[in-house]
Amino acid sequence: MIDVRLIRQDPDAVRQRLAARGKGGETSAAIERVLALDAERRALIGEGDELKARRNAVSQQVGERRRRGESADDLIAETRTAGDRIREIDARLREVEGAVEHELLRIPNLVDPSVPEGGEEANVVVRTWGEPRAFGFAPRPHWEIGAELGLMDLAGGAKVAGSGFPAYRGMGARLQRALINFFLDLHTREHGYTEVEPPFLVTRESMQGTGQYPKFVEDGDAYELPEDGLYLVPTSEVPLVNLLRDELLDAGRLPTRFTAYSPCFRREAGAAGKDTRGLLRLHQFDKVELVRFERPEHSWEALEEMTGHAERVLQLLGLPYRVLLLAGGDTGFGSAKTYDLEVWAPGVDRWLEVSSASNMTDFQARRASIRYRPEPGARPEFVHTLNASGLALPRTVIALLENGQQEDGSVIVPEPLRPYLGTDRLVRP
Repeated sequence: MIDVRLIRQDPDAVRQRLAARGKGGETSAAIERVLALDAERRALIGEGDELKARRNAVSQQVGERRRRGESADDLIAETRTAGDRIREIDARLREVEGAVEHELLRIPNLVDPSVPEGGEEANVVVRTWGEPRAFGFAPRPHWEIGAELGLMDLAGGAKVAGSGFPAYRGMGARLQRALINFFLDLHTREHGYTEVEPPFLVTRESMQGTGQYPKFVEDGDAYELPEDGLYLVPTSEVPLVNLLRDELLDAGRLPTRFTAYSPCFRREAGAAGKDTRGLLRLHQFDKVELVRFERPEHSWEALEEMTGHAERVLQLLGLPYRVLLLAGGDTGFGSAKTYDLEVWAPGVDRWLEVSSASNMTDFQARRASIRYRPEPGARPEFVHTLNASGLALPRTVIALLENGQQEDGSVIVPEPLRPYLGTDRLVRP
């Protein structure tokens, strides 16, 4: 969440940076509510401190009078009145602090000044890699390729769980496993991440720590088990970040790098009826995630490095892609700056996002209370957290099938995947 002191010190600057997201009116009203509540909170604290000091002083006077054998009824009455008011102040203070937290939890992160204003149309292509393949035949979409090669059973998955829950068969299932292992091996062996196998269910406190609660939950996108107070993970970013929740880290532990595979569960309530064919938009999908904990002064460099780690996967697979700097209106709730990696899919004739790399600055660390001590004896500071998909599988599979398809119906397997898959070509069973 945003530091309330920043709002107090320079509310106009906060409003301006939030306006870059295109939600100026909505967030400006929230800022006004925070300022009013914060002013009341500080006034209550001031009044309470004065009353407590006065009560202590009067209590001493009561003792002095009693030692002299004098009546102290008036002073005792004053201390009782002060005590009653202090209890009122403490009760109201709890209400006000709860209201401040309620507002702060719903205010998005401040986007970095380097992020362009506007919505999706204002996203900037930073760089491209590779050239889209020239086909001597009309490229087919992945759902046709997958069905013909027996790789996926979309109808079977829908029969079991409904639309958006694909089933993979034979070499399709092996391809999923091969990609997961390839991604994890690359990130652990070459990029310095520690592999984690996290829980796939998380608490509300964990969702709140990474920013999925309340927004993601209140938007209706979370799969919730209310009887248990748990949520199916929308991304392994949630458990990975929360592994260090409420910890004070030694500076020597930074940077800390985690990577994990998990299935991801998202209701996609706001996208009903959109991109429903094939693997374009799913309620359950597999992803390998990268998460880092950094010193604040190193986090921007780390964002570029993490983006490069995701790019390296695409380069090894030989898939043409582009890197987009997202505009403020297209940047996620908790992110200060995000790069999207989009791969070219010739069968559906469009660019598809396979990774987002984001610097969350101290937004998550403040919610999850993850701090470090810069040096012995120094005051603790919040770390910066970053995350990147390394990669999401469905659209990577789309790109592999559509870019690798041959006129005879087979699909060429990229060389780095061949040891994992045990073949250089996907063919009809």
